[in-house]
Amino acid sequence: MVEVTVTPESSLADRPVQIRVRGLSPSQLVTLRAWLKDEQGERFQSRAFFRADGAGEVDPGLHAALGGSYSGVWPMGLFWFLQPDTLFRRLVKRDVAGSPFRVWLEVFDGLSLGMDPQEQPLGSCEAKRWYMSPGVQRVPIREGRVRGALFLPP
Repeated sequence: MVEVTVTPESSLADRPVQIRVRGLSPSQLVTLRAWLKDEQGERFQSRAFFRADGAGEVDPGLHAALGGSYSGVWPMGLFWFLQPDTLFRRLVKRDVAGSPFRVWLEVFDGLSLGMDPQEQPLGSCEAKRWYMSPGVQRVPIREGRVRGALFLPP
């Protein structure tokens, strides 16, 4: 059975996580895809192609992506290279305190471009990416034409 894990599952958006895929065949070619829907329902996704090591594992922090949204060793590449399905959209988090971005990580057999909606992943997991730590106080700033927010630690 193929298992995809993200450690930690819930973290701040600027903190690194470790992504691992286990249970593959040695040297198996797979596609690892990350995707999320923003607050307006727009989908953003990235993908990278990997060859499993001798133990049947893939770790983007150790193994180089062979192509896709990026190539080479980028531990956080699947998060950094998220692109919108619709051109000219930007990934923006407006509700920084109320909810995280829920990022799905899926692994597919072979090179998958994600065009077939019937294609089932070999394994998947969810990562929660928060933009504000618990206990942080958000103070709106309005002074003349200046608008902003001050974030005070607990």
